Amino acid sequence: MSHIIKVKPEVLVEYKRIHEKGWPEILKAIHDSNIRNYSIFLKEPENWLIAYWEYIGTDYAADMEKIKNAPRMQEWWNITDPMQIPFDTRKPGEWWANMEQVFYTA
Repeated sequence: MSHIIKVKPEVLVEYKRIHEKGWPEILKAIHDSNIRNYSIFLKEPENWLIAYWEYIGTDYAADMEKIKNAPRMQEWWNITDPMQIPFDTRKPGEWWANMEQVFYTA
């Protein structure tokens, strides 16, 4: 899965700093929700963040609900969400805009 959002330039240093060592509770919630190989890439100077992960579960909606309700996740999002600028073209209900995969090779 891949998603995209922008980060505010005035908080870029802080955004990078807090992601250097994610909170253990957040990392556990990601793992417990069947997400693996999670990466966030930064494209400067546009300040685009592109997230990529592999989902290995069987009920994506339930696992995303599990992440939402994980200990400290709302606290983490209360810090990170104000740092982000969602794309105007995202679909209803999206914060990070979903991206379509148009090529893959193993």
